[in-house]
Amino acid sequence: MEITVQWVRTSWTKESRGGEAAARRNAAPVGFALPALPDGLAHRVRMSEEDGFAPVESRVAVREAGVVLRIEGDRLRVHTRVGPLYGLPPRPRRPPAVRLAAGQWVRWQLNYRFSSALGIRGWSYWLDTFNVACGPAHPELFLGEPTVAVDERGPVR
Repeated sequence: MEITVQWVRTSWTKESRGGEAAARRNAAPVGFALPALPDGLAHRVRMSEEDGFAPVESRVAVREAGVVLRIEGDRLRVHTRVGPLYGLPPRPRRPPAVRLAAGQWVRWQLNYRFSSALGIRGWSYWLDTFNVACGPAHPELFLGEPTVAVDERGPVR
């Protein structure tokens, strides 16, 4: 079974919580065109406030991409790992895994907020978006609408 994973992380500080900086952050894409990916590798895209939210692309092992994948018969079971628990904003319980048939894909979003040790610096934030396809994925796939969308974002105040 062919599996394609794209991991998009957007990071920012309080400086991008309002005005023009927030507009740039909110305009950052959550899906990108796919490069050629050998088996076992995921497409990773990083965008940060300090770089003006310009995308920086790389490849990582799928096991490092923050998703848990399991083949169950003719379906792909997809769930996300949660990063540091202390970074999770309040939210209801986590949603169940998604089971994808061939030709389907999911966009799963999680956000985090962090304060520095002793509160010396301000808050910082992440938004992780995982785009996962079951079956062959054409390069433009993640630019469209997903078959399934899971929005696990919580309030970041």
